[in-house]
Amino acid sequence: MSASIAPRSYENISPLKVAFIGLGAMGYPMAGHLAKAGHQVCVYNRSPEKASRWAAEFDGVTAPTPAQAAAGADVVFCCVGNDNDLRSVLTGKDGAFSGMKPGALCVDHTTASADVARELYDAARNVGLHFLDAPVSGGQNGAVQGILTVMCGGDVTDFARAKPIMQAYAQATTHMGASGAGQLCKMVNQICVAGVLQGLSEAIAFGKTAGLDMEKVLSVISKGAAQSWQMENRGRTMVSNQFDFGFAVDWMRKDLGLVLDEARRNGASVPGTALIDQFYAEVQKTGGGRWDTSSLITRLPQPKQPL
Repeated sequence: MSASIAPRSYENISPLKVAFIGLGAMGYPMAGHLAKAGHQVCVYNRSPEKASRWAAEFDGVTAPTPAQAAAGADVVFCCVGNDNDLRSVLTGKDGAFSGMKPGALCVDHTTASADVARELYDAARNVGLHFLDAPVSGGQNGAVQGILTVMCGGDVTDFARAKPIMQAYAQATTHMGASGAGQLCKMVNQICVAGVLQGLSEAIAFGKTAGLDMEKVLSVISKGAAQSWQMENRGRTMVSNQFDFGFAVDWMRKDLGLVLDEARRNGASVPGTALIDQFYAEVQKTGGGRWDTSSLITRLPQPKQPL
């Protein structure tokens, strides 16, 4: 088994010719799971060295442009940085849409705006292609383990077509509604994550200042109503001030920027999220842009050791 993904079992489905565009922290293992599930995978990455390394590890092939990677593929997967990156690799010069065969499906796992999802859905339809916005939750570890949660927007027939393929790297895939609904669902997810992490940061800092044994406290309260994924997976590392892993603050600020833009557009009130976004900006200014999002706690005064 590859060193960059965890062993897991795969559903027995007919192998397809697929492309994967974007081999970042998420895309690299996701594409790896597709290859291990038996699909014929061609990859494109902006830095060709990483694409070559992936191809050597997973016995796949590379292409010099998104269009060439997408040529002949039944499904084209994408996971890049932001709206502009997405437009570039799909509809820009040598973009994937120009190389895809008629009727092929593009599944976009980028966390991007709902507006760009709708724009690309329309662009795909105009040239005889299909498009799903399908952002994921679960972080890099979820991608490595093949246990991501995928929230999809677009036509239900396209979702049904993509679901068995996505199960190579996902534990849950859900159709959320029309184009853009997947991205809106991911925004809801990030609002929840940010709020939970701020509450957890304040609780741990409070407990440490009060002289409590926070390892014991977390063990107790994680069995009650305060329990959360963040508490179970980040509580103890927050107590120990360990943040050199996980979902980066820089990425969270990008995601919260999407939330705030959408809230301004649709009139939603998200005062807590706006405040926490500024807290993350403070973490960035201290050099913590690549720290895990649980590093919110570094803003708060706390004793380094239990009293």
